[in-house]
Amino acid sequence: MSVKKEDVEKFLDGNPDFARSYFDKKLKPGAVASIVRIPESKVDMNSFKDICSVEEGAIFYDLITDMQENVNMEKVIFKILKRVSALIHADRCSLFMYRQRNGIAELATRLFNVNENSELDDCVVPPDSEIVFPLDIGIVGHVAQTKKPINVKDVTQVQKKTLHLYTDQTNCSINIKWVTNFYLDTLDRSWALSGLPTYVAESGFICNIMNAAADEMFNFQTEALDDSGWTIKNVLSLPIVNKKEEIVGVATFYNRKDGKPFDDHDEQLMEALTQFLGWSVLNTDTYDKMNKLENRKDIAQDMVLYHVKCRDDEIQNILKTREYFDREPRDCEEDELLEILKKELPGPKKFEIYAFHFSDFDCTELELVMCGIQMYYEVGVVKKFQVPQEVLVRFMYSVSKGYRKITYHNWRHGFNVGQTMFTLLTTGKLKQYYTDLEVMAMITAGFLHDIDHRGTNNLYQVKSVPKSSSQTLNIFQNLNRRQTEHVFHLIDIAIIATDLALYFKKRTMFQKIVDLSETYEDQKKWVDFMSLETTRKEIVMAMMMTACDLSAIAKPWEVQSKVALSVAAEFWEQGDLERTVLEQQPIPMMDRNKAAELPKLQCGFIDFVCTFVYKEFSRFHHEIQPMHDGILNNRMHWKERQEEYEAKLKAMEEAAKARQEAATKNGSGSKTCSIC
Repeated sequence: MSVKKEDVEKFLDGNPDFARSYFDKKLKPGAVASIVRIPESKVDMNSFKDICSVEEGAIFYDLITDMQENVNMEKVIFKILKRVSALIHADRCSLFMYRQRNGIAELATRLFNVNENSELDDCVVPPDSEIVFPLDIGIVGHVAQTKKPINVKDVTQVQKKTLHLYTDQTNCSINIKWVTNFYLDTLDRSWALSGLPTYVAESGFICNIMNAAADEMFNFQTEALDDSGWTIKNVLSLPIVNKKEEIVGVATFYNRKDGKPFDDHDEQLMEALTQFLGWSVLNTDTYDKMNKLENRKDIAQDMVLYHVKCRDDEIQNILKTREYFDREPRDCEEDELLEILKKELPGPKKFEIYAFHFSDFDCTELELVMCGIQMYYEVGVVKKFQVPQEVLVRFMYSVSKGYRKITYHNWRHGFNVGQTMFTLLTTGKLKQYYTDLEVMAMITAGFLHDIDHRGTNNLYQVKSVPKSSSQTLNIFQNLNRRQTEHVFHLIDIAIIATDLALYFKKRTMFQKIVDLSETYEDQKKWVDFMSLETTRKEIVMAMMMTACDLSAIAKPWEVQSKVALSVAAEFWEQGDLERTVLEQQPIPMMDRNKAAELPKLQCGFIDFVCTFVYKEFSRFHHEIQPMHDGILNNRMHWKERQEEYEAKLKAMEEAAKARQEAATKNGSGSKTCSIC
């Protein structure tokens, strides 16, 4: 007796439990291997369910990889839908976005007809072709509202409203909540209205409709829904929920390709996979927010740059082209600009920029700008790297304007750090370990290290050079790409190295380098050894930045004592803010009421922070010994003042104690006469 195909299909459709059991046992490894994309040799299970259990981890890993590699929401979810459709044998999938317009929730299409072989461009729905329907209709809306999945194993048996919006393209929907303010035009189309996405969104239930044809929600399905003869047989719809238990979308799948209804395992698998859909939206949403913040930061930087940028009238204070040639700098040749600078720059000897004892007290801020320009000529990088001289002048002038007018961390401090770096490289003979490009980067880092400092300390402040696209300030504009990347890498490392937390971490490594240097008798071999190892050079550079940042502590006493008061004044200002605004007691270093303890604090600072770096550098290069001598001399002066303060304090305590004893003695010797 022959059995007709139609009879078999009818029997299987009418006995879903038997069909599920039968196909679970008879599903071939080859078919499963093609679905999950693994070699057939690795498939050694006897059921589809077991195979899925084995491969779920690999599938989740692929989904996470897709999420990390793509920040575009459509691309991420498109890839997820393709994988999921193949995994559960769904015909097609579509993406609907949940949004609110004028406070009214609705669903609108974003992706249509997604299957294993689909292309993204063919599935993306433009805004003017969206399918839009209210949220309070159907099973999909119910899933979104109840936050619970629904597996519609037979849509003909479900007594719900119509399921979905259907055209000749709509077969399976994934509805993702996405709040936006798009203006929607009225779409002149003939839609078949169904409310499953809305039902799921509202109720949060998982809907598994095993026989769609028997449910009145699908009464609209009087004929095939497209030219291929496709009809809805079974539906699985479940909500997509984020970590806050908020509905972010609804996933709906139609028609297992193997003819079986969706089973409990499908529900469990899809419930796990919908988490990735929610995370993908969260990931892209976070990326969009970061992009907006980055754009705001760029705008703020551009505004700051506009205000600190050297103006045409300001550049004439140094590059006097109007006075010499009656022209603007941009209209002059480089030789003409060099001729002016040779006359206007102070030269290296006038302010002793090569000396460790350099003091800015006798310099105006404009003269410091000119000294900074002079340093670039002294190390020979202007000609070698073809730095436009107008750009160099504008750059240094703009850097000086970029520092705030605060007590200590101002342009004068920024210049002193750059000058000390210049002196360590030249007078201290550390330049021999570095290329000219690296020397240029290190001096620049010194000038820039505290730009825009607000006068308050931070536990950790990541600073970097603003990589402006403005060529009028870019002194590195004629470097090639590799050189530019290397320069900014060094500048970033150098500036971050001024954080004392990093200094304490690298002290031991630097000490080992110094110890190693003493084992070399041949200086040339040692220089070659140091120059070839990037890590060692960067460690030394980091310690140089610390030595430069703290260099005021090694200046002559008449300079250091005044600078220390400036630093203390800035700290006291912050302490005042902490006391008045934050209503907190500041630490002793920032407490104005403990100003008399400044000598003691300075001695502690020298002993526990500063002495090491200058002592080790004096061992490393004896040319740097003046800095170590300077700090020892200053400690002696601070110690004297500490002892004077402690002596006065002790004398005051003894006097107070004597007065108290005298008062006690007088009180015990007094007599009282009482008359009754």
